Amino acid sequence: MTPDRIIWAVSVALFLCGFAALILRRQLLVMLLGLELMLNAANLNLAYFGRQWSDPGGWAAVLWVLAAAAAEVVVGLTLILALNRRAETDTASLQELEG
Repeated sequence: MTPDRIIWAVSVALFLCGFAALILRRQLLVMLLGLELMLNAANLNLAYFGRQWSDPGGWAAVLWVLAAAAAEVVVGLTLILALNRRAETDTASLQELEG
């Protein structure tokens, strides 16, 4: 098996695990972790193929995605903590956000 196929296989496996966590689970923290797995699958592809083709644009894209993921985690965990204080941790009980 070539390294390209191994990277694709690992990336697809990570993405599918994240997608399954996002769709099948109802806990907000698990859904956030699923999103992070999906972003890391994309980062794996960007980093590998950026290195293989000696393209610094791939590494720049990885840094942008990591920055966006860090911002997403901060906002997501803040919302999860705020909802946890209200004792609503299941997404089925959430209909809309109230200010």
